[in-house]
Amino acid sequence: MKYLRVATEYYKIVRKPVDDALTKEALIKWKKSEIITDEGKDYLNAIKKYDGFTNLPSHNNYQESIGEFYNRYAKVFHQFKPGEYPVITSFLRHIFGDQYDLGLDYLSILWKYPTQVLPILCLVSNERNTGKSTFLEFLHLIFQDNLTINTNDDFRGRFNSDWAYKTLICIDEVLLQRKEDSERLKHLSTAKTYKAEAKGVDKVEVPFYGKFILCTNNESSFVYIDEKEIRYWVVKVPTFKEEIPNLIGKMKEELPHFMFFLKNRKIKTQKKTRMWFCPEEIHTQALENLRKGNENVIIRELMQLLEENFEKYDVDELYYTNSELVNMLKETNLRVTSSRISFLLQHYLKLSAVNSCYKKYYLSTDPLTGKQNVAFDNCKGRYYTFTKDIIN
Repeated sequence: MKYLRVATEYYKIVRKPVDDALTKEALIKWKKSEIITDEGKDYLNAIKKYDGFTNLPSHNNYQESIGEFYNRYAKVFHQFKPGEYPVITSFLRHIFGDQYDLGLDYLSILWKYPTQVLPILCLVSNERNTGKSTFLEFLHLIFQDNLTINTNDDFRGRFNSDWAYKTLICIDEVLLQRKEDSERLKHLSTAKTYKAEAKGVDKVEVPFYGKFILCTNNESSFVYIDEKEIRYWVVKVPTFKEEIPNLIGKMKEELPHFMFFLKNRKIKTQKKTRMWFCPEEIHTQALENLRKGNENVIIRELMQLLEENFEKYDVDELYYTNSELVNMLKETNLRVTSSRISFLLQHYLKLSAVNSCYKKYYLSTDPLTGKQNVAFDNCKGRYYTFTKDIIN
């Protein structure tokens, strides 16, 4: 099948070059008149017609069409042969370490149940030559056109039709520190539908089964998470003890044997949450390091706000309650709970709150001159005292 018609539009199915050795399937809009020019008018009658697009992942029971809809999920092609796969085993043990069996479960679920929601897998290391990018290449060998590697801008961008139909959405060198990035990532990790949008085309709501894999050299603050976040599986990947020449080529040779194993392997973990794994199973020290890194981000943001307010009000001391600090940070798109503020102030700044009267400063505009003057209200509550030397 070279062409198809979806609703009133014609498309040509092509293999689009990605690099010297890799291509991927793509649908390109094609004019009806050009099809007639190339193939003849009678050829139009042979073109399959669909009412619209849908997205239903399957690897063991793939369907090109679902009713009158064309399935945008790409069929994968593999050989399944019994045999050994020592290089792949060594590589996956290197990536997942003590969580090797969990890593195999993750891959098994992806293959057998691609509609299943899974945690956001993060491979982190501030060192070089760890194999993070090679892991993405390995996954591409397995899932082929159903995996895409994006940039940070691709993820943030308005047009998403190139990845909205994929099962694996990988972001290499990820840096999504904005709060809105984190909220979008968390929402999409459990979303059942998503509005795909291409340039010049109206949004279309489609089933969404994307799983996110993030790779980064920034171990401590590549994405914003709160203290109770349970959707991230953060794995620190070590450097290779010994480099393997042509690693991806050797794994490609073993792939039929690994695919036979993966197809027939029994998943060891029981499904306990909507993301299959429970938080205790995917908890790592790398996740704790990320949480601590996010705490430093909050402290730095708070210090900047305090510095601005010291200058604005021209005072030597400022007083704020937990709720006032929470609201200040909220305006910078950092959502922090009152209890976390208390912990951070006590743990990092060694501050204690007192319950008494305090001055709440603000700028008051003189109605006659229009000049802004510093004013304050006398308030009562449990507050912290910040002095100028705290920001130095």
